[in-house]
Amino acid sequence: MANPSSKLMEFEQVFRLFDKDGDGKISASELRLCMGMIGEELSAEDAECLVESADSNSDGLLELEEFQRLVDAEGEEERRRDLRAAFEMYEMEGEGCITDKSLKRMLSRLGTSKGLEECRAMICRFDLNGDGVLSFEEFRIMMMV
Repeated sequence: MANPSSKLMEFEQVFRLFDKDGDGKISASELRLCMGMIGEELSAEDAECLVESADSNSDGLLELEEFQRLVDAEGEEERRRDLRAAFEMYEMEGEGCITDKSLKRMLSRLGTSKGLEECRAMICRFDLNGDGVLSFEEFRIMMMV
């Protein structure tokens, strides 16, 4: 894992690449241009919305800290989508939660054989409200551990 100062230096390099005119700020058009260069098409309206969502001083431009918040927020949303997809694989019964049976079935598909009691014990460790199943939020917490 990269140390924080190394990560910041890498982030600053990315920021400078996006800052085409070198003014220390990224405009919506610069954001759109750079996203297009990496294969991510972004409409002018979407670029404006993204800048506006992170522009804390309302100047219509992203400074380094604002750009970092935007990237962090986008990364968090992507992680949440990935986690939701994983949750749905385990959920399998359309109940909006992971049960001991659905956990057992998914673990079997992954090549790990566990009995229902073992699955109940696994669920119990992260079942914060004591209902015997894992909600998405409980699953999210479990995956962070």
